[in-house]
Amino acid sequence: MSAEQRDAVEKLLRHGPLDLEGDLEVQRHVLIEMMSSVPLPADVRTQVTTCGGVPVVSIEIDGAEPGTVVLYLHGGAYVLGTALAGAGLAADLARRVGARAVSVDYRLAPEHPHPAGLVDAVAAYRGLVESGVAAERICVAGESAGGGLALATLVALKGQGLPLPSCAVLMSPWADLTLSGSSVTGKADVDPALTAQGLRHRAADYAGDADPAESRISPLFADLRGLPPLLVQAGSHEILLDDATRLAARAAAADVTVTLDVTPGVPHVFQGFAAMLDEGQAALDRAGAFIRSHLTAAVLT
Repeated sequence: MSAEQRDAVEKLLRHGPLDLEGDLEVQRHVLIEMMSSVPLPADVRTQVTTCGGVPVVSIEIDGAEPGTVVLYLHGGAYVLGTALAGAGLAADLARRVGARAVSVDYRLAPEHPHPAGLVDAVAAYRGLVESGVAAERICVAGESAGGGLALATLVALKGQGLPLPSCAVLMSPWADLTLSGSSVTGKADVDPALTAQGLRHRAADYAGDADPAESRISPLFADLRGLPPLLVQAGSHEILLDDATRLAARAAAADVTVTLDVTPGVPHVFQGFAAMLDEGQAALDRAGAFIRSHLTAAVLT
């Protein structure tokens, strides 16, 4: 990673128009424009459809195995983002796996507070399995709020006795909506994208009348025993770094196979800047290798 690449990404984030405390409708358009600014490659096709009764975007890549699926949950602090706007990062990950992706358009707060998003994510997963996709050929992945929702989805699937996916990839997961991690203050000066005040505002939108510490909202505090292998990625320049490190520690203590992958000097969801940041490409390569290894292991057992 060159200093020039890192500086360009930091300037883009620090001086960009996205503001989690801003008018919600305006910020929704801003995030969609940011996430859709890089056109999808010519070999990527998207189709708006449903899965388990939930709106999704099916993402097909030339040469991909249709029976292998990355079920993707986009970020946006539970109040922003769409499945289609998140298709670029979902496709980047799925390409490295040789799979298709299904990006879930889960309902957003504050119009639809918890548990609406979690209900949708579980329903979409259930729909995949009921359509004939083997659970061991599914990876659940997500970034930021989508990473936290992916973890909550795994816990919910386990609780409902449903077959679990082969593995999960959590990129800069927001897993603690109480914001109790020390990095929330310790990394505030170097994080160009997120602020504690903005996250608190949106955490309240998502939690609604519920307690943000409740484990289905902040899955960092859930019982993680029995979950499939996890890859947890984060940048060292983000206030949610402790969400990643504490999650990895709690998963390990619960006998979950977990890999913690922290890249120095990069911000929140740096993988989304892979087109201009070498370390974003490298992190996605590692994520793809992680998923492939667990899909292979599932086939061999």
